[in-house]
Amino acid sequence: MLLLVVDTQKGCFNESLYAFETVKNNIKKLIAVARENNVEVAYVQHDDGPGTDLDKLTDNYEVYEEFAPRAGEKRFEKNVNSAFHPMTGLTYYLNSKGEKDIITIGVSTDYCMDATIKSGFERGFNIYVPAYTNSTYDNPYFDKETAYKYFNEFMWGRRYAKIITMEDAIQLLQESGKGSQN
Repeated sequence: MLLLVVDTQKGCFNESLYAFETVKNNIKKLIAVARENNVEVAYVQHDDGPGTDLDKLTDNYEVYEEFAPRAGEKRFEKNVNSAFHPMTGLTYYLNSKGEKDIITIGVSTDYCMDATIKSGFERGFNIYVPAYTNSTYDNPYFDKETAYKYFNEFMWGRRYAKIITMEDAIQLLQESGKGSQN
C-alpha cells in the first residue's frame, strides 16, 4: 500500500476548493495514519513552467505546509496531468517495489486526479479514493461541487477506482502497516 498525494501545492491548494476544510483535514489525517503505520507516503508536484502559478522556482510549487513531505519521502515531478506519465518515474518506482495498491488523494479532481486515477487503473494498479480527500474549483462546465460529485460518485467508482470511506481508508492503512512490520 502507498499513499499518493497529488498536487497539494501552495499554488493550487487553498480555501477556494470545494469542501476545503474537510478535504484538508482528511488529507492530514490519512498522511498521519500512513506515517504512524509505516505506510509509504509519496508526493507528486506539478510544474507548469517559468512565470506560472506553479513554477518550480517559486514558493507556490512547494507542498501545502500542513502536509508537507518529510525528509526521505519520495517526490515525483510532472508537467502533465497524470502522475503515472512515464516522465515522472512513478510507475517504474511502484513496479520495482511490486506495489499495486494505491490510495490517491489531492487536487484537482477534474484535472490531475482524474488523469492519475484513470492512468493508474490502465497500468494495473488498484486505485482507492477516500471520500472528501480530493477537491477542485469551479470550471466553465461544472461548479466545484458538481465536478467533485461527478467524478467521485459517478465516474471513478464505476470503472477506475474503489471509492471508499475515510474509515475504510484508515483501516486499509492500518492493516497494510501491520503487514509491513512482519
